Amino acid sequence: MGIAETYTRGRRFAVTRPGSILLAIVGFILLFDLAGQLTSGQITFSSVGSLIWDGLMRGLVIGLAGIGLSMTYSILNFANFAHGDYITAGAFSGWATTYLIAGLGRADVGALLLVGAGGSVFGGTLGINVTGTPFAIIAGIIVAGIAAVGLTLAVDKIAYKPIRDESGIALLITSVGVAFALRYLMQFVFGPSVRGTTSQPASLSLYFIDGVVRVNTHDAALIIIGGALMLGVHLLLQRTKLGKAMRAMSDNEDLARVTGIPTEQVVRSVWVIGGGLTGIAGYMFILWKGTLGFNDGWLLLLLIFAAVILGGIGSIYGAITGGLVIGLTASVSVIWIPSTFARATAFIMMIVILLVKPSGIFSGRSTA
Repeated sequence: MGIAETYTRGRRFAVTRPGSILLAIVGFILLFDLAGQLTSGQITFSSVGSLIWDGLMRGLVIGLAGIGLSMTYSILNFANFAHGDYITAGAFSGWATTYLIAGLGRADVGALLLVGAGGSVFGGTLGINVTGTPFAIIAGIIVAGIAAVGLTLAVDKIAYKPIRDESGIALLITSVGVAFALRYLMQFVFGPSVRGTTSQPASLSLYFIDGVVRVNTHDAALIIIGGALMLGVHLLLQRTKLGKAMRAMSDNEDLARVTGIPTEQVVRSVWVIGGGLTGIAGYMFILWKGTLGFNDGWLLLLLIFAAVILGGIGSIYGAITGGLVIGLTASVSVIWIPSTFARATAFIMMIVILLVKPSGIFSGRSTA
């Protein structure tokens, strides 16, 4: 290939893919600045390691919760704005169970079921953590998933199923109404206060040349459970009849119905799988960060949407990858900007990557 042809290809790439060049330039500038900060001592290697680890944990939660949202869009073709409140509902249900088991006989049952509303009971006082109360944590995870499944099925039957044949806009607006109703119902029942849920977990120290990065047992639990569930979803989609039916329905619902696929059963399965993953993601998010409030899921929802769009709407693997990218961006960006703008940086990253790949990282491959 001659010099003239190389120049022509380079010019064509610059004209057709300006986003790629912009992303490469921004990435080079940020890496150069980071190297300067590390060399001058403005920031330490251990601090960068802690931020990356925090981003991975946050990204796992976003990706796990994003699977349910992506499946809903892929099969039912609407953006479910109540998804964030399913996260919160699952979290409250699971933590009420954990509090009840860990604190039975040590505190009032009503206060335990309300997850210590109004400061009546504290998770730290009950000694709640993975190693101290493992049975309470496992029971909470199971109940969180089951409760979210029940809630999603009930909402679908009452609110979504009667208008499922209408436009996606009608479903979207309905989901916004459901979101507000659920959020303020939870605020009414559990109170508006943010409460601590866990005691200090045991941790392992990873030593860098200039400091320490601490990895605790709650991080390990998130990695193990999140990874196992993601692997389970992969096997379900690729190795089972239900997974094949889901992929067929996401590609062409009318054709799937004509070929005998029980579409209503597939829809219920989507709510069951997506709801279960969402509830568990909500519980694990609270276990990881250690506090619980009635609007936690709502605050997380925009980042989940960003992850799903970035990965490619309708792609399960895209939701997982997008979650990791968004989580890492939101955490690592504080190296260069104030932490109050970290969420905005995650959305900027989404926009920049979409300039390079408008259909998302996984190019919108439906379901899988």
